[in-house]
Amino acid sequence: MRRARSRICGLAFALAAALSGCASPPSQFYTLAATARPEAGASPASYVVAVDSVGLPGTVDRPQFVVQKGPNRVAFDEFNRWAAPLATNIARTVAENLVVLLGTPQVVSGPLAPSFKPAYRVTVDIQRFESVPGEAATFDALWQVRRVGADADAGATIGRTTLREPVQGEGFDALAAAHSRAIAGMSRDIAAAIRAEAGR
Repeated sequence: MRRARSRICGLAFALAAALSGCASPPSQFYTLAATARPEAGASPASYVVAVDSVGLPGTVDRPQFVVQKGPNRVAFDEFNRWAAPLATNIARTVAENLVVLLGTPQVVSGPLAPSFKPAYRVTVDIQRFESVPGEAATFDALWQVRRVGADADAGATIGRTTLREPVQGEGFDALAAAHSRAIAGMSRDIAAAIRAEAGR
């Protein structure tokens, strides 16, 4: 009886050890960061800017990192995820970059943006948001800066930013940082368009 009990305990211990060895690793969560630097000699803006919306390709509009495996193949990484919806994350990062680039805190994004009375509205439609760990983040976006209250044609500037940002390091931290730098590059283009509109 004692021997049988000891055998059962031994089997239970072995089973517990095997199950713990098969346990999935914990998910890691990432966010984008505003990395833009102030433009030298630029005067602070005195107008309100709203980052209205960011459109994403359906392939990457999901919590997981979407890793490019080839021209026609991607993989969804279940254990490396964005901490917030990617479109929301990008809109917030663009707004934070514009705060720095325009020298004003009067840049808003998110649900409260419609309640403000901005002089300019920014819309972004991302065409490519590709991730290759240890290699590069490829970013291609169309964007529009629209002067509020102006004629739709005369008061809008449409631009495109295409960047391939090398990944500086290994892992998904470095990949998220590369995407942050690419978004900062687009934010600089948008800030230049806003300043050009304001100077007309």
